[in-house]
Amino acid sequence: MSGGQLANLSLQSKSKKKKKVVVKVGMVGDSQIGKTSLMVKYVEGNFNEDYIQTLGVNFMEKTIALRNTDITFSIWDLGGQQEYLHMLPLVCNDAVALLFMFDLSRKSTLTSVKNWYKQARLLNKTATPFLIGTKYDYFSTLKLEEKREMTNQARRFAKAMKAPLLFCSASHAINIHKIFKVVLAKVFDLKCTVQQILEVGDPIIEYEQSATATDDGGQEGGAGGDGAGGDATTGTAAAAGDGASAAAAGHRRDRSTASSDGGEMLQPVVGRHQANASIGSSVE
Repeated sequence: MSGGQLANLSLQSKSKKKKKVVVKVGMVGDSQIGKTSLMVKYVEGNFNEDYIQTLGVNFMEKTIALRNTDITFSIWDLGGQQEYLHMLPLVCNDAVALLFMFDLSRKSTLTSVKNWYKQARLLNKTATPFLIGTKYDYFSTLKLEEKREMTNQARRFAKAMKAPLLFCSASHAINIHKIFKVVLAKVFDLKCTVQQILEVGDPIIEYEQSATATDDGGQEGGAGGDGAGGDATTGTAAAAGDGASAAAAGHRRDRSTASSDGGEMLQPVVGRHQANASIGSSVE
């Protein structure tokens, strides 16, 4: 092998060095609705039947490999008691996605989303909102009319928030990974190929496809398909290409929010999707 070939291989090796991007996700909602359970189920694959109250703020990370980029979900969970409301800025500031969560078996927790949304939007006006109904396993035992009423109200809220709507269950591993696949698609303006579920009584997955979402059809690896009643457990999602860090360039960066492992922290700004076309793939 010639010296020129060796030099070329060296350059290729350097170009293939993985980039790192951090996506901060905030989770808010009333107490005892399953925020921590969802986070732990997604990150560790575990579910604890015993309720442990979140005192203040919980924080966990999960990294998924997307071709030449490591995407780290930095997930922040705020305790639902009013005495922790002063800590809301820790969860909302710098987040690019906000999960507004409610218990599908308790209407009052959905009503509370209005206040959580108002408070969070005072702190962060640009993060992409998501409306997440938890404890689908309890919801599935309700009468059809109760299911219809809760679903219709949740749809009205989601429409007003311009947010995707997803129902999930941490105890039964329903739609847990799909939530973060949809988050990934929306944050990076990718074409989302997670199958939508619209029937009342089923674990709802509803979202609008962005008119500017990109899809180059390329896929390698992947989290695998998961049905309405389960989730794949692998940490690798559908390939999103080498442009994840280029997408980050379309966001305002702040050195004070650099991640602990040196990754770039995406910042919420108006026009946050402007550089996302470079990713060029779909999330499945």
